[in-house]
Amino acid sequence: MAGNPRARKVADRIKEVIAQRLDKGLRDPRLGFVTITDVQVTGDLQHASIFYTVLGTEQERDDSAAALTAATGMLRTEVGRNLNTRLTPTIEFILDGIPENAASIEALLREARERDAATESLAATAEYAGDPDPYVKARDVDAELDELDADDDIDDDEGSVEGDTRV
Repeated sequence: MAGNPRARKVADRIKEVIAQRLDKGLRDPRLGFVTITDVQVTGDLQHASIFYTVLGTEQERDDSAAALTAATGMLRTEVGRNLNTRLTPTIEFILDGIPENAASIEALLREARERDAATESLAATAEYAGDPDPYVKARDVDAELDELDADDDIDDDEGSVEGDTRV
């Protein structure tokens, strides 16, 4: 569609015509609050897919779909009168899944916020598993050797450590 500017212009014009006609109203009590979200036209301008949403319950969506299907011929005639093309494209109405997709995305974002809050509460009371300062500090080798000499009682004459069973 992006490669054919004429098809985009025709799609925009069809969207305007259908929206104006639905705004005037159809004489069908089944038609609910319908919003035209997008129109896609084939490259040869022979077929138009009209995407719509309906505000309301599942029953109202079904009733509106039936009303639009019943009014397809009249709406195609209206498009033909207002469109400057040699042939009037066939039209079909397709229920757009935007509200359902938005609801599922909102539920996923809500779940992510809840998990983040739980993680933050755990992190607030968390303690280090090891030392409070986990970073390695420079060791004082001489001081450690002095501590080992004092602890092990090294016998310099025999070269062994008391308590050492090696020969």
